[in-house]
Amino acid sequence: MTDFIQLTVYGLANGAVLALAALGFVLIYKATRVINFAQGELLLIGAYLFYTAFVLLRLPLAVAVVASVVVAAVLGVAVERLVLRPLIGEDPIAVIMVTIGLAAILKAGVQMFYGTTPREMPKVLPTGSVDIAGAPVPLDRLTAVAVAAVALGAFSAFFRWSRHGIAMRAVADDQQAALVQGISVRRIFALAWALAAISALLGGALLADIAEVSQNLANFGLIVFPVVILGGLDSVPGTIVGGAVIGLLSQYAEGLSPGASQVAPYVALVLILLVRPYGLFGQVRIERV
Repeated sequence: MTDFIQLTVYGLANGAVLALAALGFVLIYKATRVINFAQGELLLIGAYLFYTAFVLLRLPLAVAVVASVVVAAVLGVAVERLVLRPLIGEDPIAVIMVTIGLAAILKAGVQMFYGTTPREMPKVLPTGSVDIAGAPVPLDRLTAVAVAAVALGAFSAFFRWSRHGIAMRAVADDQQAALVQGISVRRIFALAWALAAISALLGGALLADIAEVSQNLANFGLIVFPVVILGGLDSVPGTIVGGAVIGLLSQYAEGLSPGASQVAPYVALVLILLVRPYGLFGQVRIERV
């Protein structure tokens, strides 16, 4: 029972970070129909941005968070304006290949400036542990779940009630109708990339605090694909469910057999594609030709 509780908490913590990373993926896909293969590298960039502001520049925590968010948003807008916008109307395969190239460039940039040696960051999340039904559970994992829940709640409120959030939903539903209503689709595209970079920053900062700042964070971002396929490529609530399910599945598999956590998410990915390719909450699109 103790192992089960610990695996559950670890799985939920990993799932919360995955949900944040998957949220950025879904935002970009909903607004622009671009499948972003650089989402893991955005997670990596987010971790190093926070590390730079908090450790290297020694900014106070609140200032470091704000500065990192601003830089991440600017980076997201720059990627959309300089890399993706010239490809509007091009073949989807060309756009996918560009995002793969973007992933390589971002990872290479991190290696050039920071090297490949993992770096430790002073703990921001609470240390120590608490007992849940007799099982010691790390406080930093529980706090990571709470922080991710607040962030996801804030994003959900933004989409539901803010003017820009409603505009994003309108563009995701029908770009032509949104244009007729006077909504700037190009600005919405830029906003989607900015929010995706911010969500990746939050996920990367949580991972950096729980583990370490290293190149391996980009590999963690690869598990985003099973998450978004399970929840649905165009479903924001699906990212929460998908993150929790894949996070728990990975930890339970690790508890049964060491190393199984690296395989279990992709086995689930294949099964999902076979049974329900649009995901649990994805929109089924029927095209007649």
